Amino acid sequence: MYSKEELAELIIKNSEEYNKCKKNLNDTIDLTELDFSNISLENVDFSNTELAGTSFIDAHLSNVSFVNADLNAADFTRATVVECDFSESVLNGTDFSYATVSYCNFTDADMAGCIVKEADLSDSDFSASINLSATRADETTIWPDNDQLPDDFDTNYTKDGEEEDEDSSISDY
Repeated sequence: MYSKEELAELIIKNSEEYNKCKKNLNDTIDLTELDFSNISLENVDFSNTELAGTSFIDAHLSNVSFVNADLNAADFTRATVVECDFSESVLNGTDFSYATVSYCNFTDADMAGCIVKEADLSDSDFSASINLSATRADETTIWPDNDQLPDDFDTNYTKDGEEEDEDSSISDY
């Protein structure tokens, strides 16, 4: 059995071997609070993995599977995240500030409390995500096209639940 640190080293040095090893493990893998900052990860299988509090700051992630992963309070600040699958993952309090998130799938991902300030989320699919309106964004967040967002989602609804509408006024009846 590998320790958390040994698994992290295997992921960084030989992700293909890690993926083979992961298939033989029946339990959920605990990689909480590890540091994957400033590295490139490609084709890594983090599905069904505990990644709460894990740091991906300034990382480059490509074709990484986070399906059904616990990413509570994970940090993707300034990361480049391309063609990754976050389906059914829990992203409560996860920070994507200043990140570029392109061509990613967020089907059934719980986004409550997720921070996407100054992030570029273009071309990612949030149409079937959960609690997207409970994300923390700002006016510089770049959202994908409307067909990749939930029907009831308003990209102007951004600052911690405060409507951002400069033209709002009480109408005369």
